[in-house]
Amino acid sequence: MVDSSKRRLLFLPDIDETSSPLPWLIHPDRYEQDCTQCGECIKNCETKIIVKNPDGYPRINFTTNECTFCYACADVCAEPIFLPKAAKPWRRVATVTDACLAKRNVECRSCSEACEPLAIRFQLQIGKVAQPYIDTDSCTGCGGCISVCPVSAINISA
Repeated sequence: MVDSSKRRLLFLPDIDETSSPLPWLIHPDRYEQDCTQCGECIKNCETKIIVKNPDGYPRINFTTNECTFCYACADVCAEPIFLPKAAKPWRRVATVTDACLAKRNVECRSCSEACEPLAIRFQLQIGKVAQPYIDTDSCTGCGGCISVCPVSAINISA
């Protein structure tokens, strides 16, 4: 088995490019005004993907792991900035950029193998390798596909 984490050292994106505000925010546009930067969400994140951005605000960074939607970030927050756990965490989904190896005619399906909800599929193409397709209805925006992509070709966006 190939350890793709070593390849990632060459392609680690900037935190700002791959980070997102936390899930379940009532007002994502007001997040920086509402957050006190206490850091409790960072300490309690089960997958350790919540980090401080350059301004000190907690953000999700998918370059190392995925969000399991455990709700620990919201549970420990003293501020009333989160929706109930039963609500949809966010409207973010994965997108594949032109840097994708398959789009460059190199066989790679790392993202689909890591996609638990099976939202990333590959469609056969004549004259080239199968191309990625994201079923946006199935994609949860968990980011599980980001950390396994050897060329950082996947983003989570609204």
